Amino acid sequence: MVNFVGAGPGAVDLITVRGMELIKRADVIVYAGSLVNPLLLSFAKEGAQIHNSAVMTLEEVLKVMVCADREGKEVVRLHTGDQSIYGAVREQMDALDREGIRYASCPGVSACFGAAAALDLEYTLPGVSQTLIITRLEGKTSVPSGERMELLASHRASMAIYLSSGMLDELTQRLLGGGYSEDTPAAIVYKATWPEEKKILCTVGSLKEAAEKENITKTAVVLVGGAINCQSYEKSKLYDANFSTQFRKAVRTDT
Repeated sequence: MVNFVGAGPGAVDLITVRGMELIKRADVIVYAGSLVNPLLLSFAKEGAQIHNSAVMTLEEVLKVMVCADREGKEVVRLHTGDQSIYGAVREQMDALDREGIRYASCPGVSACFGAAAALDLEYTLPGVSQTLIITRLEGKTSVPSGERMELLASHRASMAIYLSSGMLDELTQRLLGGGYSEDTPAAIVYKATWPEEKKILCTVGSLKEAAEKENITKTAVVLVGGAINCQSYEKSKLYDANFSTQFRKAVRTDT
């Protein structure tokens, strides 16, 4: 059995309880060494085989998992954040399907939520944005034409932009091309929830300058939109005294 486990954004205590228990039981752990906090491996039992996928090819990762499963061993494939976001897990699962090997997924906390916690922000403020777009600029992996940054920016929704902190000049120009103004609120969160976390409030127009000042070129999430550092928004209807819900009746009616 292979368990794909989301390690969370960085802090050891932000892995799920289920993920921690799966690590404890695993005979073989293949972890994304370039991004996963190595302290999570302290949960591994004595004698567990540990492999760093940062120095392995897909074929080498699959060989380890397939051989371990054939030997009746429990395998954990430990990915950063939540493996459903830029985790390259589908190709691994499809290969395991071809081998007839069972697998399951354990979710994790993605970096954009660690970044939101670092800034104490809410992406979905009423009257400001009710949508969060998670995306990236093109790199080694292309982006479908219908998901170009300019098109996504045109929605003016809250945006969490991954894998793009080394291309902030291009990102800025494309956000502006989508209709954001230079003074649109933005933030850069480097290694969210790690001890070395850095969080910078800025604007779309000052993204590159802000990153250069802190020497940030990778391992950061860029946040953009009116919900970042927002001071003016509508209160939620969920707790409004004028509204009845399934659990309580309205206590007053404004005239």
